[in-house]
Amino acid sequence: MKLVVLTGAGISAESGMSTFRDADGLWNNYRVEDVATPEGFLRDPQLVLDFYNDLHHSLQSLKPNYGHIGLAELEEFFDVRVITQNVDNLHEAAGSSNVLHLHGELTKYASVKNPDRAHDWPFGTDLHLGDKADDGSQIRPFIVWFGEAVPNIEKAAEWVRQADLFLVIGTSLAVYPAAGLLGYVADEVPIFLIDPKPVKSPYKHPVTVLQKGASEGMRELVGILKTKYLLNK
Repeated sequence: MKLVVLTGAGISAESGMSTFRDADGLWNNYRVEDVATPEGFLRDPQLVLDFYNDLHHSLQSLKPNYGHIGLAELEEFFDVRVITQNVDNLHEAAGSSNVLHLHGELTKYASVKNPDRAHDWPFGTDLHLGDKADDGSQIRPFIVWFGEAVPNIEKAAEWVRQADLFLVIGTSLAVYPAAGLLGYVADEVPIFLIDPKPVKSPYKHPVTVLQKGASEGMRELVGILKTKYLLNK
């Protein structure tokens, strides 16, 4: 049975990863146009590199919470596929084996000439202005910035089409194209949503809502899934 999961910033917030849209989020300290667009990088590449270097350093000390760990544990019972809007590596650190990053990865870098070609970015190192990739162009974070195409969205849509169960954790369903993935869920497929804040789905598909944080909600969901889909087998 395929359990396909869409995760957003809320699942990593409990681990200490700064979110972007909350009241104390990163966008209160930086303008989106300055640090998360190709134009911002052209205008002030040093500011952008400093921004992502800081995030990269902070990620090194973060640990997965039970929201991440519970998904990895469910691989014992389900074919779990995680589609994440997050750029952290906490799903992988928790042990999830099938993770698709829509917006890039903070543990990798790319180049201006080939932004979709990733290279490992080791902890303890920074990206510098003047550093060149093997193609001769300036290196940049392996992040999908606003205004850029989302290369993995088609693969994500295919995963969603194949889902027997669909789960959403920690996302406002306000960021497209990721929010549009719910439109690919088959009519008969149950949808669960974990988030401490009220979240309104843009689709009419019935949704079982657990209005809780990622860890608490995941513990409750594991119990529901075992009762509904495993104990009767």
